[in-house]
Amino acid sequence: MSQEPRPALHAQHSAAPALLQVHDLHVHYPQGRGKMFQALKGVSFSIAPGETLGLVGESGSGKTTIGKVILGQTPATSGQVVFDGQDITRASRAQRRLLGRDIQVVFQDPVGSLNPSRTINDTLAEPLLAAGHRNRGENADRIADILHRVGMPPDTAQRYPGQFSGGQRQRIAIARAVINRPRLIVCDEPVSALDLSVQAQVLNLLNELQSSLQLSLLFISHDLSVVRHVSRRTLVLYQGQIVEQGEAAQVHEAPQHPYTRALLAAAPLPHPLLQRQRREQWRAARAQQGLV
Repeated sequence: MSQEPRPALHAQHSAAPALLQVHDLHVHYPQGRGKMFQALKGVSFSIAPGETLGLVGESGSGKTTIGKVILGQTPATSGQVVFDGQDITRASRAQRRLLGRDIQVVFQDPVGSLNPSRTINDTLAEPLLAAGHRNRGENADRIADILHRVGMPPDTAQRYPGQFSGGQRQRIAIARAVINRPRLIVCDEPVSALDLSVQAQVLNLLNELQSSLQLSLLFISHDLSVVRHVSRRTLVLYQGQIVEQGEAAQVHEAPQHPYTRALLAAAPLPHPLLQRQRREQWRAARAQQGLV
Protein backbone atom coordinates (compact mmCIF):
# COMPACT_ATOMS: atom_id res chain seq x y z
CA MET A 1 0.00 0.00 0.00
CA SER A 2 1.35 3.46 -0.87
CA GLN A 3 2.03 5.87 1.91
CA GLU A 4 0.72 9.42 1.63
CA PRO A 5 3.34 12.13 2.21
CA ARG A 6 2.77 13.97 5.47
CA PRO A 7 2.78 17.78 5.23
CA ALA A 8 6.01 19.37 6.35
CA LEU A 9 6.00 21.08 9.74
CA HIS A 10 8.20 24.16 9.90
CA ALA A 11 8.79 26.69 12.63
CA GLN A 12 8.34 30.34 11.83
CA HIS A 13 11.65 31.97 10.96
CA SER A 14 10.61 35.52 10.18
CA ALA A 15 12.89 37.00 12.87
CA ALA A 16 15.86 34.73 12.15
CA PRO A 17 18.66 35.91 9.84
CA ALA A 18 18.88 34.03 6.57
CA LEU A 19 21.22 31.05 6.44
CA LEU A 20 21.52 31.29 2.65
CA GLN A 21 21.06 34.39 0.50
CA VAL A 22 21.19 34.44 -3.28
CA HIS A 23 21.38 37.94 -4.78
CA ASP A 24 20.75 38.78 -8.45
CA LEU A 25 22.32 35.56 -9.72
CA HIS A 26 23.21 35.35 -13.41
CA VAL A 27 24.75 32.37 -15.17
CA HIS A 28 25.68 32.45 -18.87
CA TYR A 29 27.00 29.50 -20.89
CA PRO A 30 28.96 30.00 -24.13
CA GLN A 31 27.28 28.48 -27.18
CA GLY A 32 29.96 29.14 -29.77
CA ARG A 33 30.41 31.94 -32.32
CA GLY A 34 30.30 34.47 -29.54
CA LYS A 35 26.78 33.55 -28.46
CA MET A 36 25.78 33.06 -24.82
CA PHE A 37 22.91 31.12 -23.30
CA GLN A 38 21.44 32.86 -20.25
CA ALA A 39 20.61 30.01 -17.86
CA LEU A 40 19.82 32.33 -14.94
CA LYS A 41 18.64 35.94 -15.23
CA GLY A 42 18.79 37.76 -11.91
CA VAL A 43 17.53 35.15 -9.44
CA SER A 44 17.25 36.22 -5.78
CA PHE A 45 15.96 34.35 -2.73
CA SER A 46 16.86 33.38 0.83
CA ILE A 47 16.50 30.35 3.09
CA ALA A 48 16.11 30.70 6.85
CA PRO A 49 17.63 28.27 9.38
CA GLY A 50 15.47 25.16 9.60
CA GLU A 51 13.40 26.08 6.54
CA THR A 52 12.65 24.02 3.43
CA LEU A 53 12.38 26.09 0.26
CA GLY A 54 10.88 24.44 -2.84
CA LEU A 55 12.27 25.36 -6.26
CA VAL A 56 10.09 24.19 -9.16
CA GLY A 57 10.50 24.27 -12.91
CA GLU A 58 10.70 22.18 -16.04
CA SER A 59 13.91 20.78 -17.46
CA GLY A 60 15.97 23.69 -18.75
CA SER A 61 14.38 26.25 -16.42
CA GLY A 62 17.67 26.76 -14.55
CA LYS A 63 16.74 25.15 -11.24
CA THR A 64 19.60 22.64 -11.20
CA THR A 65 22.03 25.39 -12.21
CA ILE A 66 21.10 27.26 -9.01
CA GLY A 67 21.98 24.20 -6.95
CA LYS A 68 25.30 23.80 -8.77
CA VAL A 69 26.26 27.42 -8.13
CA ILE A 70 25.51 27.02 -4.41
CA LEU A 71 27.61 23.83 -4.33
CA GLY A 72 30.48 25.45 -6.26
CA GLN A 73 30.09 23.15 -9.27
CA THR A 74 29.13 25.95 -11.68
CA PRO A 75 30.60 29.48 -11.63
CA ALA A 76 28.29 32.46 -11.42
CA THR A 77 28.60 35.04 -14.19
CA SER A 78 27.46 37.72 -11.76
CA GLY A 79 25.57 38.01 -8.52
CA GLN A 80 26.30 36.74 -5.04
CA VAL A 81 25.74 33.66 -2.88
CA VAL A 82 26.08 34.26 0.86
CA PHE A 83 26.09 31.41 3.38
CA ASP A 84 25.87 32.27 7.08
CA GLY A 85 27.10 35.79 6.35
CA GLN A 86 30.05 34.64 4.21
CA ASP A 87 30.29 35.32 0.49
CA ILE A 88 30.90 31.90 -1.08
CA THR A 89 30.24 32.85 -4.70
CA ARG A 90 33.85 32.32 -5.70
CA ALA A 91 35.12 30.25 -2.79
CA SER A 92 38.46 28.47 -3.26
CA ARG A 93 38.83 24.69 -3.22
CA ALA A 94 40.09 24.83 0.35
CA GLN A 95 37.08 26.91 1.38
CA ARG A 96 34.76 24.48 -0.42
CA ARG A 97 36.22 21.55 1.50
CA LEU A 98 35.38 23.32 4.74
CA LEU A 99 31.93 24.26 3.45
CA GLY A 100 31.31 20.57 2.75
CA ARG A 101 30.69 20.09 6.46
CA ASP A 102 27.80 22.56 6.36
CA ILE A 103 26.45 22.20 2.81
CA GLN A 104 25.58 18.78 1.40
CA VAL A 105 23.63 17.40 -1.56
CA VAL A 106 21.25 14.55 -2.36
CA PHE A 107 21.24 13.73 -6.06
CA GLN A 108 18.44 12.48 -8.30
CA ASP A 109 19.92 9.09 -9.14
CA PRO A 110 20.24 6.81 -6.09
CA VAL A 111 22.06 4.20 -8.20
CA GLY A 112 24.79 6.39 -9.67
CA SER A 113 25.38 8.40 -6.48
CA LEU A 114 26.83 5.43 -4.54
CA ASN A 115 30.10 3.67 -5.39
CA PRO A 116 29.14 0.04 -6.16
CA SER A 117 32.55 -1.30 -5.11
CA ARG A 118 32.48 0.13 -1.59
CA THR A 119 30.50 -1.09 1.39
CA ILE A 120 27.91 1.22 2.87
CA ASN A 121 30.13 1.50 5.95
CA ASP A 122 33.00 2.82 3.82
CA THR A 123 30.69 5.22 2.02
CA LEU A 124 29.29 6.66 5.27
CA ALA A 125 32.68 6.73 6.99
CA GLU A 126 34.19 8.89 4.24
CA PRO A 127 32.54 12.20 5.23
CA LEU A 128 33.30 11.49 8.89
CA LEU A 129 36.99 10.94 8.14
CA ALA A 130 37.07 14.06 5.94
CA ALA A 131 35.69 16.07 8.87
CA GLY A 132 38.47 14.79 11.16
CA HIS A 133 36.55 12.06 13.02
CA ARG A 134 39.17 9.30 13.35
CA ASN A 135 37.83 7.20 16.23
CA ARG A 136 36.59 3.97 14.62
CA GLY A 137 34.29 3.07 17.50
CA GLU A 138 32.63 6.47 17.54
CA ASN A 139 32.30 6.45 13.76
CA ALA A 140 30.69 2.99 13.86
CA ASP A 141 28.18 4.26 16.43
CA ARG A 142 27.36 7.31 14.31
CA ILE A 143 26.91 5.16 11.20
CA ALA A 144 24.61 2.76 13.05
CA ASP A 145 22.60 5.69 14.44
CA ILE A 146 22.12 7.41 11.09
CA LEU A 147 21.16 4.17 9.35
CA HIS A 148 18.54 3.64 12.05
CA ARG A 149 17.26 7.19 11.55
CA VAL A 150 16.76 6.64 7.83
CA GLY A 151 14.99 3.31 8.40
CA MET A 152 17.67 0.87 7.25
CA PRO A 153 18.39 -2.49 8.98
CA PRO A 154 21.47 -2.94 11.24
CA ASP A 155 23.40 -5.11 8.74
CA THR A 156 23.26 -2.41 6.05
CA ALA A 157 26.77 -1.13 6.81
CA GLN A 158 28.45 -4.40 5.78
CA ARG A 159 26.59 -4.68 2.45
CA TYR A 160 27.05 -3.12 -1.00
CA PRO A 161 24.76 -0.70 -2.90
CA GLY A 162 23.78 -3.35 -5.46
CA GLN A 163 22.06 -5.34 -2.72
CA PHE A 164 19.44 -2.62 -2.14
CA SER A 165 16.44 -1.25 -4.00
CA GLY A 166 16.36 2.25 -5.47
CA GLY A 167 14.41 3.61 -2.51
CA GLN A 168 16.81 2.02 -0.02
CA ARG A 169 19.79 3.44 -1.88
CA GLN A 170 18.25 6.89 -1.73
CA ARG A 171 17.82 6.47 2.03
CA ILE A 172 21.54 5.60 2.23
CA ALA A 173 22.41 8.64 0.11
CA ILE A 174 20.38 10.80 2.50
CA ALA A 175 22.20 9.21 5.44
CA ARG A 176 25.52 10.16 3.87
CA ALA A 177 24.34 13.73 3.37
CA VAL A 178 23.19 14.22 6.99
CA ILE A 179 25.74 12.15 8.94
CA ASN A 180 27.89 15.21 9.74
CA ARG A 181 24.86 17.30 10.72
CA PRO A 182 25.15 19.87 7.90
CA ARG A 183 23.15 23.06 8.04
CA LEU A 184 21.95 23.11 4.43
CA ILE A 185 21.14 20.27 2.02
CA VAL A 186 20.52 20.78 -1.69
CA CYS A 187 18.02 18.10 -2.76
CA ASP A 188 18.14 17.89 -6.56
CA GLU A 189 15.07 15.92 -7.72
CA PRO A 190 15.63 13.38 -4.91
CA VAL A 191 12.45 11.35 -5.55
CA SER A 192 11.85 11.68 -9.30
CA ALA A 193 13.65 8.38 -10.07
CA LEU A 194 11.60 6.43 -7.49
CA ASP A 195 8.25 4.63 -7.70
CA LEU A 196 5.29 6.70 -6.49
CA SER A 197 4.76 4.55 -3.39
CA VAL A 198 8.42 4.94 -2.43
CA GLN A 199 8.40 8.69 -3.14
CA ALA A 200 5.97 9.28 -0.27
CA GLN A 201 8.18 7.35 2.15
CA VAL A 202 11.30 9.32 1.18
CA LEU A 203 9.45 12.64 1.40
CA ASN A 204 8.26 11.74 4.90
CA LEU A 205 11.83 10.81 5.83
CA LEU A 206 13.13 14.18 4.64
CA ASN A 207 10.43 15.96 6.64
CA GLU A 208 11.36 13.99 9.77
CA LEU A 209 15.09 14.65 9.40
CA GLN A 210 14.52 18.32 8.63
CA SER A 211 12.53 18.68 11.84
CA SER A 212 14.68 16.53 14.15
CA LEU A 213 18.06 17.82 12.92
CA GLN A 214 16.90 21.39 12.21
CA LEU A 215 18.17 21.25 8.65
CA SER A 216 17.60 23.81 5.94
CA LEU A 217 16.67 22.27 2.59
CA LEU A 218 16.63 23.60 -0.94
CA PHE A 219 14.26 21.10 -2.57
CA ILE A 220 14.51 21.16 -6.36
CA SER A 221 11.78 19.45 -8.40
CA HIS A 222 9.69 19.64 -11.57
CA ASP A 223 6.57 18.58 -9.62
CA LEU A 224 4.61 21.16 -7.65
CA SER A 225 2.63 18.44 -5.86
CA VAL A 226 5.82 16.91 -4.49
CA VAL A 227 7.22 20.25 -3.37
CA ARG A 228 4.00 21.09 -1.54
CA HIS A 229 4.58 18.20 0.88
CA VAL A 230 8.07 19.25 1.96
CA SER A 231 8.40 23.01 1.60
CA ARG A 232 7.08 26.00 3.50
CA ARG A 233 7.66 28.35 0.58
CA THR A 234 7.79 27.66 -3.16
CA LEU A 235 9.58 29.47 -5.99
CA VAL A 236 8.57 28.78 -9.59
CA LEU A 237 11.34 29.17 -12.15
CA TYR A 238 10.74 29.71 -15.87
CA GLN A 239 13.51 30.32 -18.40
CA GLY A 240 15.97 31.37 -15.73
CA GLN A 241 13.67 33.75 -13.85
CA ILE A 242 11.40 33.46 -10.82
CA VAL A 243 7.86 34.01 -12.08
CA GLU A 244 5.93 33.18 -8.89
CA GLN A 245 6.66 32.65 -5.21
CA GLY A 246 4.74 32.29 -1.99
CA GLU A 247 3.53 29.87 0.64
CA ALA A 248 3.63 26.34 -0.77
CA ALA A 249 -0.10 25.64 -0.32
CA GLN A 250 -1.05 28.98 -1.85
CA VAL A 251 1.10 28.49 -4.94
CA HIS A 252 -0.28 24.98 -5.41
CA GLU A 253 -3.97 25.75 -4.81
CA ALA A 254 -4.25 29.24 -6.29
CA PRO A 255 -1.43 29.76 -8.81
CA GLN A 256 -1.23 33.26 -10.24
CA HIS A 257 1.19 32.86 -13.15
CA PRO A 258 0.14 30.96 -16.30
CA TYR A 259 3.35 28.92 -16.23
CA THR A 260 2.56 27.73 -12.71
CA ARG A 261 -0.92 26.73 -13.86
CA ALA A 262 0.63 24.86 -16.77
CA LEU A 263 2.96 22.99 -14.40
CA LEU A 264 -0.01 21.91 -12.31
CA ALA A 265 -1.88 20.75 -15.39
CA ALA A 266 1.16 18.66 -16.37
CA ALA A 267 1.17 16.68 -13.11
CA PRO A 268 0.37 12.98 -13.71
CA LEU A 269 -2.91 11.38 -12.63
CA PRO A 270 -3.50 7.65 -12.06
CA HIS A 271 -6.66 7.43 -14.22
CA PRO A 272 -5.98 7.32 -18.02
CA LEU A 273 -9.05 9.37 -18.98
CA LEU A 274 -8.35 12.06 -16.39
CA GLN A 275 -4.70 12.07 -17.43
CA ARG A 276 -5.70 12.61 -21.08
CA GLN A 277 -7.99 15.48 -20.10
CA ARG A 278 -5.29 17.06 -17.98
CA ARG A 279 -2.77 16.76 -20.80
CA GLU A 280 -5.18 18.55 -23.13
CA GLN A 281 -5.66 21.29 -20.52
CA TRP A 282 -1.89 21.62 -20.20
CA ARG A 283 -1.42 22.02 -23.95
CA ALA A 284 -4.25 24.53 -24.15
CA ALA A 285 -2.87 26.56 -21.23
CA ARG A 286 0.61 26.74 -22.77
CA ALA A 287 -0.74 27.63 -26.22
CA GLN A 288 -3.00 30.36 -24.80
CA GLN A 289 -0.17 31.99 -22.88
CA GLY A 290 2.43 31.58 -25.61
CA LEU A 291 4.69 29.40 -23.46
CA VAL A 292 7.39 27.51 -25.32
